[in-house]
Amino acid sequence: MKNLVRKTCFSVLVCFLFIFPTLTHAQNPWNGKVIFQGFWWDYWNSNYPEGWSNYLADLAPRLRDIGIDGVWIPPSVKNAGTNSNGYSPFDQYDLGDKYQKGNLKTRLGNKNELLRMIAVLHANGMDAIQDVVFNHMDNAGSSTGAGGQDPSATGNSDGNLYKNFRYASYATPVTTELSADYLARSGRWPKNWPNFHANSNHNCNSGDICAAFFGPDICYYSGAYGQSSNATYNPVQTTDYMRTQTRNWFVWMKKQTGVDGFRFDAVKHFEPWAMQDFLWNVKYNAGWAGGGANMFSVGEYVGSASDLDTWINDVKTSNGGTEDMTGTFDFSLRQAVKNMVSGGGGYNLANIPGAQQTNRFRTVPFVNNHDTFRPIKDSTGNYTGWDAGNELGGGHIDPFDARLAAAYAITFAVDGSPQVFFEDLFNVGSLGKRYSHLPTSTTNLPVRDDIANIIWCHQKLNFKKGSYKVRWQAADLLIIERGYKSGPENSYAIIGVNDNWNTWQNATIQTDFGANVQLHDYSGANTSDIWTDGSGKATIYVPPCDGSNTRRGYCIWGPAGVTGGFNPSQRSTTQEWEMANDLGDSHASSLQQGGALPASSTALRTVGKIFDETGKTITVNLFPTNTAQNLTVNVYNSSNTIVQTTSGTGNLTLTYTPGSTGLYTVKVKNTSGTNPAQNVFVKVTYTAPKVANTASYPARVAQTTMPEKPRAVTEKPAITIKNYPDPFSASTTVSFYLPSASLTNVQVYNLQGQLVKQVFNKQLAGGQHQVTIQTPDLAPGIYMLKLTTGSESKLHRMLLSR
Repeated sequence: MKNLVRKTCFSVLVCFLFIFPTLTHAQNPWNGKVIFQGFWWDYWNSNYPEGWSNYLADLAPRLRDIGIDGVWIPPSVKNAGTNSNGYSPFDQYDLGDKYQKGNLKTRLGNKNELLRMIAVLHANGMDAIQDVVFNHMDNAGSSTGAGGQDPSATGNSDGNLYKNFRYASYATPVTTELSADYLARSGRWPKNWPNFHANSNHNCNSGDICAAFFGPDICYYSGAYGQSSNATYNPVQTTDYMRTQTRNWFVWMKKQTGVDGFRFDAVKHFEPWAMQDFLWNVKYNAGWAGGGANMFSVGEYVGSASDLDTWINDVKTSNGGTEDMTGTFDFSLRQAVKNMVSGGGGYNLANIPGAQQTNRFRTVPFVNNHDTFRPIKDSTGNYTGWDAGNELGGGHIDPFDARLAAAYAITFAVDGSPQVFFEDLFNVGSLGKRYSHLPTSTTNLPVRDDIANIIWCHQKLNFKKGSYKVRWQAADLLIIERGYKSGPENSYAIIGVNDNWNTWQNATIQTDFGANVQLHDYSGANTSDIWTDGSGKATIYVPPCDGSNTRRGYCIWGPAGVTGGFNPSQRSTTQEWEMANDLGDSHASSLQQGGALPASSTALRTVGKIFDETGKTITVNLFPTNTAQNLTVNVYNSSNTIVQTTSGTGNLTLTYTPGSTGLYTVKVKNTSGTNPAQNVFVKVTYTAPKVANTASYPARVAQTTMPEKPRAVTEKPAITIKNYPDPFSASTTVSFYLPSASLTNVQVYNLQGQLVKQVFNKQLAGGQHQVTIQTPDLAPGIYMLKLTTGSESKLHRMLLSR
C-alpha cells in the first residue's frame, strides 16, 4: 500500500509544486537556533598555520548556505603556545596581539584575524559563540617558566608553586625571559597564589569546585586575594579581587570582539553564583555591547538530567536572581542517543522523550563534541581507533555509523538549540585530507548530506516555533510533531525516527495540521506526498537504517511547497578598543597596538585593524577620558595612506566609505604636543564582506625592525615540565627542559605523598627531553610528577582518567 500511495501521488506532487508558491514561515525563536562547533579537539590545517580564524572566515559562506545560525569558536586568549588548543589560559587580555611566551599568535591567529573572522561571520548572518574558560589558569612564568614560581605558594598545599601570573603590556613589553623581567611586567589582571585554591579564606583543595584538575584552580570567594612574595610589579589586591577582575574582563571581551554569545568550559568546577554574576554583567552592564535576555549561553556540565536542572536553577537564583541565565549541553539526552546508536537496533526508542532534561528553555541537544569525540588518527587525519579514556559523556558516536542521521533527527526534533559537531557535518575522517584541505573545497571537505538535510528541514520548517508533541513511542519508532495551532501555518513538521536495521516502520497519528492537508517528506525518504484525513490524521512511513533508502532511519514531513536556500541579511560588526598602558604591547614582534595617549607628545597610537567591504561605511567613535583636550583620529588604507581624519574635543565621530574591500587601520593621537596623558576608548562599526578570501587580505604586521634579541645574561632559565595528553588514560608523554646537564630523577607520587612509580634516575644533558609513562596499575586521580636534579626539584600535576 505504501508503494502504491507513492506512485499515485507523484504526478500530483509535481503539479502542486508548480501551482503553489513557496510558503513563508516564521523564523525559529532565539532559543531554537542551530549552532555549529567550528573545530575539533586538536584542530589544525596546514594551509592556515596558527590561523584557525582565517580558516573559519573562509568556511563561513558554506556554513551560511547550509543554514547555520551560530559558530562556536575555540577559546581565543593566549595560552603557553600555539600547540595548545586554548583550554590552558595564560593571559585573558592577550587575543594574539602581544609578544609573550615566545609567540605573538594564538592557535586562532593574531588579534586582527580573530576580529576579522567574527566580522565575516556577522556578514554571513551568523553569530559568533566564544568558548570561555573560567575555572583555571595555567603556565605561569616566562617562555622558559622563569618567574612563575612563588615560594609562598606552598601554603595552598597542592604542590604547584607556579602561581605568579604577570603579563606583557604596552608599558612593559618583554625584554628578556628572565625572572626579573617577567615579575616586573604590568599587564592588566596580575594573579598571585592567594587567588587560587586553597587559600586562607577558602582552605579547600578537593572536590569539583576546589581540585586543581587542569591547572591552578581559581577561587572566587571574597577573601581570595593577596600579594606575591617575590614579584616587583605587585599591586595591592582587595576583597572580591578575582570575581571583580573576571567580571571586568568578560565585559571587555564582549566589547572588544563583538561576539554574540558564549560557551563555558567545565562549569561544575566553579561556583554557580560566580557564573550568575559574570553573565548578568555581560548581559546588562556592558553598555552598547550588552547581550540582553536572549544572549546565547551554555555551560558544559557532565551529569544527569537532574544535575543539569539543579545547576541551571542554582545559577538562576544566585545573588537574588530570577532569570534563567544559561542553559546546558543536554548530556542526559545525549546518553540516551548514544545508547540508541550503540544498541544496534535493540534500544527502545520510547525512552528518548523522557531522557531530556526538564529545564529546556536554553538547552543545547547534541550528538558529538570535542569532549565526547577523541579519535586516534594516522598522519593524514583518518580514524584508526578511539582514545576512549579521554572521551567524556559516554564516549563518541562514530560519524560513519549508520544511525548517525537518526541521532541528529532526534536532537533536532526535541526542544533547544541543537549543536552540530564539525566531524559530523564534514567528513575529515576518511579522505586523508584533515590537515591539508581548503575549507572552500566541497571535494576535499565534503558535507554529509543527511546532516545538511536535517539542518535545512529544521530551519525551513521552523521546528522550534512550534510546540513539542510526542505522537508515537515504540521500540523501533518515535514520531515527534512540532505543532503550532494559532499561526497561519497551522503546524510545522513531523519527524519520524526508526532504528530498525532493515524494516520500514509506520504509524497513523493525529496531527495539528488539520483536515485534508498535503504533506511532503523533505528528507526525500518518501518520494510521494500524503494528505491528512478529515480528522487531521496521517500515516507516517519511516525508512530503516541499512542504507536501502536515500535516508537512514529518519523522515521529516511538512506542508508541501517549501523550497529555497538561505540568504540571511548581511550584518555589521561593532568592536571597541580600550587604549591604556596596561593593555596592548609595544614590542617590535607584537601588533604594536594599544597604549594610552602619551603626555606632551603627538605620537600616534595604533588602535587596531578592521576588514571592511567596498561601499560599506566605517564609523569610528572616540570617547576620551579627558574631554577638554583636542584629539585626532585617522583611518589608513593598506598602503598606510590616510584616507580620512577628524580632530576636536570631546567625543568624536569619523565616517569613511571605502572604494575597495580590505583591511583599514585606525590610529589616534594628541593634536597638541602640550596635552596630558590619557586613556581613550575607540568604537568602530563596519561591515565585512561575506566572502573573505583571507589569503588576499593577510592581517600581517609590517615589521620595520628585527625582533629584539634577549640580552646576555647569567641567570639560568628554570626547569619546565609538561605532559600530553592531560588528562590521560593509559599513558602520557612528559616533556621537560633542563637548563644544564645533571643527574635527573623522575618519580610519580600520589596525593598522600606515596611514591607510586620510579620512572628513571640517570645523567641527562641540558636541553629538551621527553619520556612516556605507562600507568596501567594506577587508579584514576591526581598524581604529582617530581623531577629532581642536582640543584633543584620541581613538581608537576597530572590527572589520570580512565
